[in-house]
Amino acid sequence: MMLPRTPSFRLDGRRALVTGASSGIGLGAAAALAEAGAEVTLVARRVAELERVQDAIRASGGSAEARALDITDLAAMAAVVAAHGPFDVMVNSAGLARHSPALDTTPEDYDAAMALNLRAAYFLTREVARGLIAAGKPGSLINVSSQMGHVGGPDRAVYSANKHALEGMTKSMALEWAPHGIRVNTLCPTFIRTPLAEQTLKDPARRAWILSKIKLGRVGEIEDLMGPVVFLASDASAMMTGTHLIVDGGWTAG
Repeated sequence: MMLPRTPSFRLDGRRALVTGASSGIGLGAAAALAEAGAEVTLVARRVAELERVQDAIRASGGSAEARALDITDLAAMAAVVAAHGPFDVMVNSAGLARHSPALDTTPEDYDAAMALNLRAAYFLTREVARGLIAAGKPGSLINVSSQMGHVGGPDRAVYSANKHALEGMTKSMALEWAPHGIRVNTLCPTFIRTPLAEQTLKDPARRAWILSKIKLGRVGEIEDLMGPVVFLASDASAMMTGTHLIVDGGWTAG
């Protein structure tokens, strides 16, 4: 009897683009993809930090190349994608959080969050897909969303709004590009211990609220997302598109 074989989680020979790769979730995603065999292009604004990630991946035997870039500069972003693609895998982890009560939200904070978390994500995903279609290649495009793309939370009206929009964007792009073999999904973490989350986590009241919501009783670690990133990037998730992978310790379960 011929048993079915588990599809490979390996990414050997594939080229991956990771934004927000200088720290946090993006750094973890870049390390995970490189460990799985991908050639990773690292993108972020902070050059020194980005080069340290590049050097660490290379020292561990992986393939990485740093490219300083602000993805909200759409022309510069499109030029980098065109010059260094096509990318078989994209993980867009660049993100911004400016939390406040909805009554106190400033137009400046709203615009800054939307510019990076939604506008840049939209056009980055489009440019990577455009390169794949021109090359006649399939691919896996992953935007880092949030559990807040599926629920609401105090002081998070703007953040939840752009993450909910990201989920809708993903569904529509997935429908359009499925005939080309391009999959589009989101990864939706709970609170992960990163520099971005530290301000929230150091507030005792906020930390208590977070832990009361996470049924597994702990804040997430970057390592908790590395396996899911490789899964979404690889052939192991070949039948997944237009959907989300929630890694939230049970938060959204009820």
